[in-house]
Amino acid sequence: MEPAIESDIVGAARSVLTAVSARFAAAWDTAGEPPPLAEYLPAAPELRRLCLIELIKVDLEYRWIHYDFPKRLADYRAEYDELRSGPLPPDLAYEEFHALRRSGRSPGVDIADSGYPTDAGLTRAAWGERDYRSTLIARPRARAALDGIEVGDRVDDFDLLVELGSGAFARVFLARQRSMQRLVAVKVSQNHGTESETLAQLDHENIVRVFDQRLMDERELKLMYMQYLPGGTLSKVLSLVRQRPPRERSGALLLEAVDTAMRDKGGLVPSESAIRSGIAARSWPETVAWLGSRLARALDYASGNGVLHRDIKPANVLLTADGVPKLADFNISFSLHVAGTSPLAYFGGSLAYMSPEQLAACHPQLPDTAEELDGRSDIFALGVVLWELLTGHRPFDDETRAGDSESSLERMLRLRRHDIDSRYLSELPPDCPPTLRRVLLKCLAPQRADRWPTGAALAQQLDLCLDQRARDLVDPPRNSLRARVGPWSLVLLITAASFLGDFLGMLYANLHNGPLWAVWFTPDQQVKLQAVGAGLALFTTPAAIVVTNYLCRRAFIVWRGLRKGRTYDPDTLARARRDTLVDGDRVALLAFLWWVVSAVVAAVSLEVYTDLTPGQLLNLTATLLVSGAVAVAYPFFLVTFFVVRCFYPRLLTHGEIAEDHEALRALGRRCTRYLAVAVAIPLIGVITSLLFLTPDEVPLAIGPIKWLCLAGVLGFLGDYWLFRQLEADLRAFERAVTTRLDFR
Repeated sequence: MEPAIESDIVGAARSVLTAVSARFAAAWDTAGEPPPLAEYLPAAPELRRLCLIELIKVDLEYRWIHYDFPKRLADYRAEYDELRSGPLPPDLAYEEFHALRRSGRSPGVDIADSGYPTDAGLTRAAWGERDYRSTLIARPRARAALDGIEVGDRVDDFDLLVELGSGAFARVFLARQRSMQRLVAVKVSQNHGTESETLAQLDHENIVRVFDQRLMDERELKLMYMQYLPGGTLSKVLSLVRQRPPRERSGALLLEAVDTAMRDKGGLVPSESAIRSGIAARSWPETVAWLGSRLARALDYASGNGVLHRDIKPANVLLTADGVPKLADFNISFSLHVAGTSPLAYFGGSLAYMSPEQLAACHPQLPDTAEELDGRSDIFALGVVLWELLTGHRPFDDETRAGDSESSLERMLRLRRHDIDSRYLSELPPDCPPTLRRVLLKCLAPQRADRWPTGAALAQQLDLCLDQRARDLVDPPRNSLRARVGPWSLVLLITAASFLGDFLGMLYANLHNGPLWAVWFTPDQQVKLQAVGAGLALFTTPAAIVVTNYLCRRAFIVWRGLRKGRTYDPDTLARARRDTLVDGDRVALLAFLWWVVSAVVAAVSLEVYTDLTPGQLLNLTATLLVSGAVAVAYPFFLVTFFVVRCFYPRLLTHGEIAEDHEALRALGRRCTRYLAVAVAIPLIGVITSLLFLTPDEVPLAIGPIKWLCLAGVLGFLGDYWLFRQLEADLRAFERAVTTRLDFR
């Protein structure tokens, strides 16, 4: 909570607002009657409307509560041009309602029916259920009281030891709480906003924990005390990043910033821990991804509890002694569950990190409102922070102090409504993984529909960056074969694998049965059986290919749709990913099914057209089932290997992937079973070939058995190599989709 380098929309005008409000309030106190409000408005057009709104709030309080000079908002609207166009600010309607209510008068009809519209969407009944909270940005008395607090003072139960930072509304101190004999961070602020109530709802490992708050009514201040984090903020880390060339940045830089912050406050550098060891061993892009993953989960948790932060920036991210980030400063956040708040109350933020829609909501001449913001606005801001940590610069050509003028807002809006300029892409460090580049560019998409839908989805994508094998699978080198495959490759692969399985099975069946046919069947019987075999081959193989491709259609359709720019909901994407992981099973099991059908048809045909003994009949039928096993073992590993390497990773880049964990583990277990089938094929072939043959017939099968054993061993070695590769790939994906709280 150190001062932000960048200007924020309220902070840039704070001194002007405070001075104007102080003079106006003093005039009221001196004269005891309404001063001419227009004389206190600044000439600068970018400040005039903001000051007018604040002075009307002060005027309403004096007119209705301290004195008896009633005036309604409709009168202000008729008097000032700045209020005539568009809806009235909802905080003005809110202040008028409560000014009337606090003065003992009935507010009368609903605000919505009072003749001057607002965009607050709140009626008198809704406001009446809430405790009053002043929406004044600048309260002169509170500001003076805040400035008068010094290090060494005792405030309530707290001895102020060191000032940690200050901002537009507050000052933060390291303090000792006397009653509990512990160190805490104490934030003394003007008594507005709902930060403490908002944070009280949130219990997350990456959000600063708030203990309690105290009100100091006589000073118009409030005191909030919370968990003390000694590691400084990401602002200090960013300063080090800017001082170091990319080749000298690593995870150790984060620990260096933390240790420096602790020494500056008189603390001791912590001993080595698993988290610190993991950070030190990582590259700088991996460290940035790790920080981003934790913060994205914090945003997802907050959003799930109805809270938008709206002011994500380096100064608002605190660090523990181990370098773990924790989100802080919810002073301008919005919560659905805190009474007395609306999306527009205390609305502001750091302009340099705002999303396009939040900047548009700040612009007085644009129709966009803060009510339209959602969690994707915070995701954009987090993307800017991570990009700045990665490169030392934000991905926009902004002024150092942009101010809050309409021209500055318009310029920043223009920059953020376009894709990131190529010159900023060239600033990414050489060791930046393509996965991290892709993830950040999606965070910074101009249209929020193109960004990550939730913080959880963003966190899991950032986790992919932490595993080298996983990120290489998901974002292969640009010119590699894996990068060039498309959805039609899935159809070709399934077709080729189905055909290969049938071909290998038929090859073994013909080699094994050919010599026996010449002995067991007459020429006429052979012709009839060959006709049955040809019919089966012409039917079963195409049928297997068509049915298998149909069953595997979901992944193909979704992947092809994504390439055409279509969007799918998370459930559809999740089904497509999990569906892809069973494509190998479909190819293998359907192939085996068709061989079972072939064995049944062959057994019936042999019974009808020949007079074979039961042993001979069983031998030929068993041979077809061994052929089915051949069609199972080898196509499965071939299809599954390419699916896991080329097809499944493409679907991972489009959303939340946590639910894939069990599907990945299940595939790993199935791979072990199919490997067992591959091991057993030579043994099963030998047993079934010799078990039902007479001693005179055994020499006829020896040759095919030898070839089966040799091919089985070679096939097993191939399957085993594919199995080990799949095992490593699946473990990498499991690590990436499993929530991790440290680098271990």
